[in-house]
Amino acid sequence: MSLPPGFLDELRNRLSLSQVVGRKVMWDTRKSNQGKGDMWAPCPFHQEKSASFHVDDRKGFYYCFGCHAKGDAISFVRETENVDFMEAVEILAREAGMPMPKRDPRAQQKADRRGQLAEVTEMALQFFRLQLKRGGAEAARGYLDRRGLKPETLDRFEIGFAPEGWQHLWDHLRGKGVAEDLILGAGLAKASTKGKNPYDVFRNRIMFPIRDPRGRCIAFGGRAMDPNDNAKYLNSPETELFDKGHSLYNQGPAREAAGKGKPLIVAEGYMDVIALSEAGFGATVAPLGTAVTESQLQLLWRISAEPIIALDGDTAGLRAAMRVIDLALPLLEAGKSLRFALMPEGKDPDDLIRGQGASAMQGVLDEAIPMVDLLWRRETEGQVFDSPERKAALDKALREKIKLIRDPSIRAHYGQAIKDLRWELFRPNRRAAFVPGQGGKRTPWRGKDGPSFNPSTKSSILVVADDAVQTRLREAVILATLVRQPDLIVEFDYQIDRLDCADPDFALLRDKLLDLAHHGDTADLENRLADILGPGVLENLFALPHVAIAPSVRRLGDIETARMTVSEEFAKLQAEKGLTAEIAEAEEELGGVADEAVTWRLQQAAETRNRALRSEQEDNSRYDIGKNGARINRDEREALDRVLGNISFTKRPR
Repeated sequence: MSLPPGFLDELRNRLSLSQVVGRKVMWDTRKSNQGKGDMWAPCPFHQEKSASFHVDDRKGFYYCFGCHAKGDAISFVRETENVDFMEAVEILAREAGMPMPKRDPRAQQKADRRGQLAEVTEMALQFFRLQLKRGGAEAARGYLDRRGLKPETLDRFEIGFAPEGWQHLWDHLRGKGVAEDLILGAGLAKASTKGKNPYDVFRNRIMFPIRDPRGRCIAFGGRAMDPNDNAKYLNSPETELFDKGHSLYNQGPAREAAGKGKPLIVAEGYMDVIALSEAGFGATVAPLGTAVTESQLQLLWRISAEPIIALDGDTAGLRAAMRVIDLALPLLEAGKSLRFALMPEGKDPDDLIRGQGASAMQGVLDEAIPMVDLLWRRETEGQVFDSPERKAALDKALREKIKLIRDPSIRAHYGQAIKDLRWELFRPNRRAAFVPGQGGKRTPWRGKDGPSFNPSTKSSILVVADDAVQTRLREAVILATLVRQPDLIVEFDYQIDRLDCADPDFALLRDKLLDLAHHGDTADLENRLADILGPGVLENLFALPHVAIAPSVRRLGDIETARMTVSEEFAKLQAEKGLTAEIAEAEEELGGVADEAVTWRLQQAAETRNRALRSEQEDNSRYDIGKNGARINRDEREALDRVLGNISFTKRPR
């Protein structure tokens, strides 16, 4: 089967080699540098104790200095899974969420055409560069000179000029024997609606070539010289070579510079990238004049774990930064985040560098803030929270944003960061209790030893002291059941992924269950997990008393009992989380001031939780555990015993 052009490039762009390899090796944390994509481990291809196996995550290649094994993600899967090329591609495509293309007998023909289009685009680039040196480009050269671009900079970024007129490039390429359909297919000309010859897309514009990571010229961006032109900047139309949402300007050089330790900066336009690069910030890219897309975010994270978004310091730039936040929240993972460098109002990086120098730009980058701080700023800036309703509206808006984060660990850390910021905002402005005789002033009402609490409030807070223990017990039953009934993992994958698992062994087991199930690799699961995690993790899990007696664990093959148990335990965990959240919110609102309404909320939440626990205990008390692990209703058993007691049995002779 032939793959369509660009499929493998897209597959490699979407995957992180360190994640693919990480399923088979244990990284040497002392030697590895995850932020730079520089990872080391003992080689999986030969027996060794030292970490001589190197993964360069940015370039997408591995190499062993011991046995000299080398390759990319596809070759790694081929060697470790003992599959052929297409099977390896299918495995990785499933992991990347890419559907495998249908068989295309014309794939080679399309690949040849893409090569021809790249050659035509390269010819256009040389034409534009030549035109910049001719008489008709005097105004363009003057503009570039005023912007501070030296001749060597023009050469480095291959800047050119598209002359004014309708068919200069068309005539040039046709004179070189280039077929009309290739010129049109490369996005360099458009067909006329008036029955005339096609006309050039770019006219009277300074031209910036756009190259893919492999170095091929795939498109152009053009800056208009006519101030009355409808589009100040114009990009090539999308073609078989060029997908604007999957490309970045200056991606190849930026990746190389980031690999040498430079911070990855995301600017808004071509001139910003050039100015930053010339000022020493070589790892700079731009999203081609559009809002950053999900595909571009993934490309950025392949280059750097924490790119810095440095958009223009105007209203449009801030709006663009806010859109990036909404796009990035669901995609955040450990080692994948963003920081934001807030440019001075009305300035872009090019303005700042030309006006104040590279040191001023470095100062802005040094003060780049985490994404959570900019999210907080967006929701709070310019607003007054002087009423419970306004505070509640803020809490609701922030909760909705945090819910977008899929990674449980990141979500928890964002929740804590927002809680800290909320405390700083409201604590100094907290309304004090009114005390008669103080001239109408409000002062904090405190007891002798600090904040005064109703005794029932104190007891309600203590009710949740054993929540962590209860949660751990439920997680243990769920995980043990899934190990014995792996067919249920995919069915409950969303709930499994949301398990917090404070116990590190549980967290590791959770991740491996999901990983193996999503790759259809659950045969002989218990033994495989023992090999991966070591025998101690499963032995400790199944040795827990409440796990050992669970019917869902003891009854091998009874999938209905297992399904019911897992479903019930997840439901109880969710209910407990809701109750705990209610108590936590009420506690937070206390803020050192006695409040009868908050005290009442704490009491109600605690009583609700107690009723739930008593109900579960009473439910369990009505059952006995039979010899086969089944739960037997005690009331029914006693009634049956009474009936049987009134029947006489005659013993059969042996």
